[in-house]
Amino acid sequence: MNVSLQQLKVFVAVARERSFTRAAREFDLTQSAVSRCVRELEDAVELKLFDRTTRQVQLTNAGASLERRIGRLLDEIELTLLAERTAYDGHTGVVVLASNPVLSSGWVAQALARCASAFPELVVSVRDQSQSAVLASVEHGEVDFGVISLAEPFDHDLLHAQVVFTTPLHAVITPTHPLARHDSIAWRALREWGIITLNADTGVRAALDLAFNANELKRRPLQELGHVAAVSRMVELGLGVGVLPVDAHWPSPGEALVSRPLVPEVTVATLLVHRRNRSLRPNAAAAWTQFAAPSASQSVSRTAVAQSRTVLHEP
Repeated sequence: MNVSLQQLKVFVAVARERSFTRAAREFDLTQSAVSRCVRELEDAVELKLFDRTTRQVQLTNAGASLERRIGRLLDEIELTLLAERTAYDGHTGVVVLASNPVLSSGWVAQALARCASAFPELVVSVRDQSQSAVLASVEHGEVDFGVISLAEPFDHDLLHAQVVFTTPLHAVITPTHPLARHDSIAWRALREWGIITLNADTGVRAALDLAFNANELKRRPLQELGHVAAVSRMVELGLGVGVLPVDAHWPSPGEALVSRPLVPEVTVATLLVHRRNRSLRPNAAAAWTQFAAPSASQSVSRTAVAQSRTVLHEP
């Protein structure tokens, strides 16, 4: 069966107008061209669709049934094509990104607010996923782009990444903790304390491994959790020292705790990723630009760490 979209559109127009002449005006065709189009459709589907007289055009039972179904399908096709066209307008439509849940509750929300302010008609939908799932979703084209955090350079054959910012790791403690009297804390000073941190989905675990290896610390048992609030609560209860990325982009540990930069500095980088060698749709590119733009809140600077007054060294 060889049926064209144009034949179906003309058929629906004739059915709606009950006139070949009025349908011809709608498509800027001659009446004979419309008649030929309908006749070819009838031949293709092997059904009589209209009863024609010199004075009127009436749908047959088969024609009425087909018109109801085809009309709905054409409406759906039109809506689908419209949605795709708006996606390429750059400032409308829907963009889907994937992010690990910790970033979603901090910096991603800030970037969403910038997008909403810059492009009120653009909808950006966020999928909270594990970091490995974020990379898989981007690679398979299930989302437009993703947000991840890493402690090491990004290396992926199929994905392109752009670093947006880096965040230093801090020790998070109660104000009465013995380490709280120091402005900065050496990594080796943590050997006396249990460590509570975020899980591998945030890139913090890999950063800890780098710090432990660089500072000749034996691998210590870690309490690894999925949210900053969970780490903070355990620290408040005296269960250990928290190690978290701390700056204005990440969720705050909370007012009941204090943080001190760990030295030598170890950072976690936050990156945007999309498929390599495949351009973003214009609306996704517009959202990417907002996410990649420097925010008003800046991360803790390296200068501030270098100028700290005292450092707790290994005894």
